[in-house]
Amino acid sequence: MSSHDDHQKGLLITAIGGLALTVDIPLIRLADGGAWTILLLRTGTTFLAAMIIWSIWRALSRNAPQLIPGWSGLVVAICYGLTSITFITAVFHTSTANLVFILAFNTVFAALLSWIFLKEKPRLVTIVAMLVMILGVLVIVGGSVGTGHLFGDFMALCSAFFIAVAITISRASGKDMGFTALVGVLLPLALAAFMVTGEGFQVNAPWWIIFNGAVIMPISFFCLANGPKYISGPEVAMFYLLETVLAPVWVWMIFAETPTRNSLIGGAILIVTLIAHSLWQLHDGRKRRGDLAVHHPA
Repeated sequence: MSSHDDHQKGLLITAIGGLALTVDIPLIRLADGGAWTILLLRTGTTFLAAMIIWSIWRALSRNAPQLIPGWSGLVVAICYGLTSITFITAVFHTSTANLVFILAFNTVFAALLSWIFLKEKPRLVTIVAMLVMILGVLVIVGGSVGTGHLFGDFMALCSAFFIAVAITISRASGKDMGFTALVGVLLPLALAAFMVTGEGFQVNAPWWIIFNGAVIMPISFFCLANGPKYISGPEVAMFYLLETVLAPVWVWMIFAETPTRNSLIGGAILIVTLIAHSLWQLHDGRKRRGDLAVHHPA
């Protein structure tokens, strides 16, 4: 397969994953239940689907990836588990627009963590983009003061941080973490099961969340985890932005939930900065490859 075909394949896989992810929050909202019951059903069905897929893979092939590759895998699984808990909490305590816009901030955390722990010093353009994104998040959070959304915004920020930690450790270890996030749901699953025994099972339309956990989560996660094998980091980041842009649109269409002015301004700052930075990275990467080709002709 040529590198051009590989690139096309990577774009297609990542686009499917990014699009699938955009319906995650609307499906959680459509299920109409208590936070712990929703978390129980979402993580339970995701884990079950992951185990079935992995078991079939293992039966058919010897090179099925490890579920949790070593200690680094365990830490990554815990991070993804904590992400599930903070994410569902945020869904119930802030607006969809605030949540997805703040989640986009994980790129800033990832760049900072890579700088501190992997000694990957960001270039000046990246540092400027990070500062602009911090401004965007401050605009969103500033608009939440006094609205009761502040706790939800903080939970969204925690989600962004845990995702960034998981991504940084995955990159540093170089191991295949394809299934690790799906196994990481065991932590929130256990916590949700414990909480549901106390407060009871509360959900009005469970099929929405079962469909989300059993079909949407494995598809989106598997595609987004495999995309980076074929395409560059900036290109993958662009597809993650699909959720940032489309999730509030679906929620607005289904539930008539209109984002606040601050949320739209802050979100626009984040999205424009991320797109501009990704395009700059792509252009810079091509330019560098072009320079290398000139200096090292085949």
